[in-house]
Amino acid sequence: MAGSRTHSLHHRCSDRARSLTPGSARRHSTFTRRGPRPPPLTPPDHDIRDLAVLSRALFDTPDEDTILRLAMDHIAAAGPYRAEAGYLTVGGDLRPSPKDGMTHASALGRRVRELAGQDGPVTVPGRPWSRALGLRGLEGLHGYLVVTSRSQPNEAEQSLLATIVQDTAAALSVAFARRRQREDALKLHRLRDEHTALQRQLICVAAELVYQRAVQSLVDDVAASSGGEEAITRALHTLTGLPALVEDRFGRLRSWTGPGCPDPYPEPDPVRQDEMLHTVACQAGPVRIRDRLISLVRPHGEILGVLALVDARNEADEHSVLALEHGAASLASELTHLRDLADVERRLHRELVNDLLAGTDEASAYARSAAVGHDLHRSHYIVVVQWPNRPTDETFAQTVGQAASAVGMRSLLTRRSDHVVLVADARPHARALYEELSRKTGTRSGMIGVSAPCASLDEIPHRYQEAQRALEVRRQSRERYGTTFFEELGLYRILGPGNEYRELETFVQEWLGQLIDYDSQHHTAMVETLSQYFSCGGNYDETADSLAIHRSTLRYRLQRIRDISGNDLANVEDRLNLQVATRVWKIVLGGPG
Repeated sequence: MAGSRTHSLHHRCSDRARSLTPGSARRHSTFTRRGPRPPPLTPPDHDIRDLAVLSRALFDTPDEDTILRLAMDHIAAAGPYRAEAGYLTVGGDLRPSPKDGMTHASALGRRVRELAGQDGPVTVPGRPWSRALGLRGLEGLHGYLVVTSRSQPNEAEQSLLATIVQDTAAALSVAFARRRQREDALKLHRLRDEHTALQRQLICVAAELVYQRAVQSLVDDVAASSGGEEAITRALHTLTGLPALVEDRFGRLRSWTGPGCPDPYPEPDPVRQDEMLHTVACQAGPVRIRDRLISLVRPHGEILGVLALVDARNEADEHSVLALEHGAASLASELTHLRDLADVERRLHRELVNDLLAGTDEASAYARSAAVGHDLHRSHYIVVVQWPNRPTDETFAQTVGQAASAVGMRSLLTRRSDHVVLVADARPHARALYEELSRKTGTRSGMIGVSAPCASLDEIPHRYQEAQRALEVRRQSRERYGTTFFEELGLYRILGPGNEYRELETFVQEWLGQLIDYDSQHHTAMVETLSQYFSCGGNYDETADSLAIHRSTLRYRLQRIRDISGNDLANVEDRLNLQVATRVWKIVLGGPG
């Protein structure tokens, strides 16, 4: 009976092995011999061949779960056995095989774990013989096979079972080794990929460091050379290959390096300029606006200017951005230094102007003006500027100074509560300064008063009053806005409040000075003749009688008066000013002498 059962189990093993192993059909005949045999004490040859087929199937299977299932399926080929459960060691714990669906698997699993890697008996209801057999390899325990039998296996059956267990353990060792090899290969591949990526990163970092050193070196060279804004735009153009430029905060060009500089440079729109500055200031780092990459130069939050790259083709990369940021930082230092110098110079200018307007020592004034680069030995004019709709703050004072420079005026500047004062070394143009200030402020609602020329420094306080009077006349006139020269005020020069005797003398000298000098040199009476002419209401006969001269002599004298003074008695304004001047000369100043 045992031999027949063994051959029947061998037949089923052969069918299962054939279904799992290629070429097993050729060996099928070794499992189909029939007939009763006495139980052998050693495994017959056909059992060894069947085990060889199973062994090849086990070793050809790469998956551990499949190996375990294959071994469990063929346990019956070794004798009156049944595979109750299988376990694989995963992460240091025993995991049941998916094939194990027994209701008592949990209790069985606890017993198997209690064996701690050793073979030993287990309890399976209805099966008198039950063993947990360890699947061991060189690396340790791979798992367990739980095998049961309806009767006590003989020596041959136990030998076959031991062989299957050994082959299964060896196949698992190979499978585990292959899996580790695959994992190692994958890990090695990942490590190689990571190594390649790290190499690329190192190359990029090295290149970045080289570029940063190049940028820093150029920036240091610029700082060392004190090359200013042009040196910075030149360095930036060299690093990026793009045109570089510097504008002041109002949008006016200060420096351009590279091709494509507009000529003339477009006049900035104050509103758009402020909008652009606000847009860039609200973002971190350089900002692209149309074809420019723009970085603000703003140390301590104050915008001093703009550094930009012209990038119409969108070619700027992170290196360009880095260079622009370094350039902006260097330019911030440069412009801060220039601003500090300007502040010192502006303070010195204002202290000097304030002293000049109040009256100061000439020697000290000349020395101080030379120290700030201004020549006070020239004839000067006092210019008073007032823009009622603009506060007279530092910004407005700077705007006035820039406008004066733009129209070619060399001047010293200070500001008072409601106006700005310029001490200019030449007579301002009739409209140039007013037009430039109107353009810069965006409004024409402004007034400018200009004094007569100062022949000496001690005249400056008086000329300042003249400029203020000219400004006041302009403010009270029908055409309120524009420029008024004190020399052109005529009679208005002596009609205002607070006029001094000196002002009257100046007025008389301006209108009658040449005639007075002529009378003194030639012992004539030209001024007296003119005064009598006006007193007689311009009547020739009455004037001639009062002077006891012939009518033709009077005509001759009036013609000489026109020639000497350059004034036309037929001109209403000249006639009025001459008449007032003769009245002041005769009544206030006492006439001849």
